[in-house]
Amino acid sequence: MWQRLRAALGRLRAGGPAPGPVPVPAGMERAVVRCVPAEPKLSVRLVLPDGSARHMQRDQEEPLGRALARLAATAAKGRAKAAKKSKKARAEPGEGEEEAAVPAVRLFTHDGLAVAEEVPNAAAWQDGAVLQVGEARYRVERNPPAVTELRLPRSLLAGFPVCPKVSAEFAAPGHCVFRWYRQRRPADGEGGGGDAAWVEEAEGTERVFTPCNALVGLRLKLRCTPGDGEQRYGQPCEVESSGPVEAGPGACTFDSRHLYTRKVCGHGSVRAVSYNILADTYAQTEFSRTVLYPYCAPYALEIDYRQNLLKKELAGYSADLICLQEVDKSVFVDSLAPALDAFGLEGIFKIKEKQHEGLATFYRRDKFSLLSQHDIVFSEALLSDPLHKELCDKLAEYPAVQEKVLQRSSVLQVSVLQSATDPSKKICVANTHLYWHPKGNFPAFLYMG
Repeated sequence: MWQRLRAALGRLRAGGPAPGPVPVPAGMERAVVRCVPAEPKLSVRLVLPDGSARHMQRDQEEPLGRALARLAATAAKGRAKAAKKSKKARAEPGEGEEEAAVPAVRLFTHDGLAVAEEVPNAAAWQDGAVLQVGEARYRVERNPPAVTELRLPRSLLAGFPVCPKVSAEFAAPGHCVFRWYRQRRPADGEGGGGDAAWVEEAEGTERVFTPCNALVGLRLKLRCTPGDGEQRYGQPCEVESSGPVEAGPGACTFDSRHLYTRKVCGHGSVRAVSYNILADTYAQTEFSRTVLYPYCAPYALEIDYRQNLLKKELAGYSADLICLQEVDKSVFVDSLAPALDAFGLEGIFKIKEKQHEGLATFYRRDKFSLLSQHDIVFSEALLSDPLHKELCDKLAEYPAVQEKVLQRSSVLQVSVLQSATDPSKKICVANTHLYWHPKGNFPAFLYMG
């Protein structure tokens, strides 16, 4: 398929019958084309002259002429609908019929040459091309940077970093432009232009924003303009917080520790952090509230509140490696992964069998790359690995103990990392959470053995 497309591109560049160059007006509309080699179809999004938005999907190998004919028919239908709504069109049928005529639809290269109708769609719709629909002209933007997901955390605390979840296509968060806004107070008045309900924060130009105490009681808004490394920018996307900024707890126990970890270690040194963050599924049990953590106020065990503290504490250690245990899957996906990604850390996750929580390992991207990942279920390894045959045979002499051990869902998450500056250097990171119970800890001793 792609050999034929390259040949078609060659014919396209060679030129063909065409009128003179088509000028590109400054106020030209956009025709956004998404074309990915791994997918059979491409999509074209544009707003037709009648004001209707259209999303067209066509086979990548299909000749351009068919796609243009389909677009012309769609534009004609739009004209007909607009004419029926017009009182003048109803009074003068002849004029209505003229309005409903099929418009001429053509595609030109960026230098004004007509694209032949037999050229496949994938080769025809190039960035910078000009689409003409009747008298209207559109600039083709092929695979422009686009935000696919933008989300703010539900809980916002003053003095704690707000880390949005940002997913983009044909873009990278490092090249995106971020603007933070706060809700306008009645005392602010209506001056300053722009959106009357929001005021731009002078310090809010980074992906991560830390609201100050003055913002308590106000909601936040984030505008993200996706960009790539080639100075291309897509349509901005906005998201508003679901609730206002709340007062933080003030000084935290980890603040003093952060005094020693303000900077990332230099090359040749590695700082590692291991942390059991207490899965929400365990924090909300009656046993946890009355026996394990009776000294904690109920709000302090809520996951939304704890996530703010966790993100600030973990980010403040400037670690190269972070191993976390008892990580809820939703917490990893929606909170920790996007938050630590903003601080330069890549994360991998392994959920326990038959559980809602598991292990997460994060590594600093500019220091390491992931070579391989190995997830080991202890109970399975005990039965299948010849290295553990002697231990397995001994365990069989105690059926009750054997049953307890094999019921456990403990796993070992192994990550092999390679140095970004010296490929000959590698490090193996093992992360696990051994079984614990106040009345017996024998499975943990077996796993350690």
